[in-house]
Amino acid sequence: MKKEWFGGRLTLLFAMLCAFALVAPVLAQSDSSSISGTVTDSSGAVLPSAKITIHNNATGADRSLTSNQGGDFILSHRDDASLDKLQTCRDPEKAVEIAKYDDAGNYRSLKTAPNLRHGWRLELATVEKLRRALDYFYPGRLAVFEAWKSGYLATMPLRETLDRQSGMYRVAAKISDPQINDLVADFCRSDGGCLRTILWKRDRNGEIASTKLPGEKFDLAKDQMIASSPPGSASPATAAVTFTVPLLCQEACNLLVAECRRIVKGEGN
Repeated sequence: MKKEWFGGRLTLLFAMLCAFALVAPVLAQSDSSSISGTVTDSSGAVLPSAKITIHNNATGADRSLTSNQGGDFILSHRDDASLDKLQTCRDPEKAVEIAKYDDAGNYRSLKTAPNLRHGWRLELATVEKLRRALDYFYPGRLAVFEAWKSGYLATMPLRETLDRQSGMYRVAAKISDPQINDLVADFCRSDGGCLRTILWKRDRNGEIASTKLPGEKFDLAKDQMIASSPPGSASPATAAVTFTVPLLCQEACNLLVAECRRIVKGEGN
């Protein structure tokens, strides 16, 4: 059975699972997931161990997926994809708890940071449950991805985002270009920062967000988890990756705005 990549709702979610499995540490979107899908015949009966191939028309790349015996969608941390002894749950609401803390028990304020915890497995019986779980892991990223796929995604330059701030955050607009260059390079880096692919510019003139970030950070075709790894390194989970669906960043998040304010105010970390 062959599915065209981006061909519809089901294939979109399979593609997002690729991202979840490939981009995160997801989406990231370390944090990622292995993929299996519910496949049925014309009568609606589950087809266990069915092979599905997702094809990317733009690159010609294929990714093959196989459903489990129950035909469920399966999510797990990308590093845990080959492990059997994982804490298993069938409730998509469990994703809320999983995404909340990292392996050390620290709160994850940024859900697209490369620090999703290990040791879990979600078996989801329907596309609706799959979508709900993905939205818990990466809030809003499915909607952003769908908007981009449809050609309706609008981006916002950082300067415009800062200029529209009010109250205590109004001062953030006073940050200088050199300060932005340094801050974005550190705060938004894929290695320890955020796994989103940056689409926004620094200003209306189209200046790049930071000249200190590698080109891969702005490349939709690049897996940010692999891009963040040291040269020559590859885990079993990432070595076989052929393509990913990116976690898209269409405008600066409120956490980056807060960091801009901190820089302007001269406050410490």
